[in-house]
Amino acid sequence: MYKAKSIARAVRCVRLIHHVMNIEYYRQYCLAKKGTSEEFPFDNRTLVFKVGGKMFALTDVESFESINLKCDPERAIELREQYSAIIPGYHMNKKHWNTLVLDGSLRDSLICSLIDDSYLLVAGSLPKKDREKLGIL
Repeated sequence: MYKAKSIARAVRCVRLIHHVMNIEYYRQYCLAKKGTSEEFPFDNRTLVFKVGGKMFALTDVESFESINLKCDPERAIELREQYSAIIPGYHMNKKHWNTLVLDGSLRDSLICSLIDDSYLLVAGSLPKKDREKLGIL
């Protein structure tokens, strides 16, 4: 079942991203998730995606050189060891956040998968009534 979900996620990502990760495709991918909102809570450059009022992804819209994503702490360490373009979250709690440096070394399918994981981690932490209200179960 997990493998089937991973394959379905990768197919959705490929259809949307077309192997060219840029700010607009990234934005579309995040906004396609149930209950997602976008805002600029910090300044006019930092685009934040939230589910149920909680952040799951953010980036600088002017440079789009990196993406910050929430991550399970153990998985975060594994990813940092495996990929040089994944580092502890810039200006974030480094235990729970990773920064993905968009230098071309990370496959778009991996980026999409990590966006999915971040979204599911945050959405899953919402109270049941909030998940039901947003249609996330």
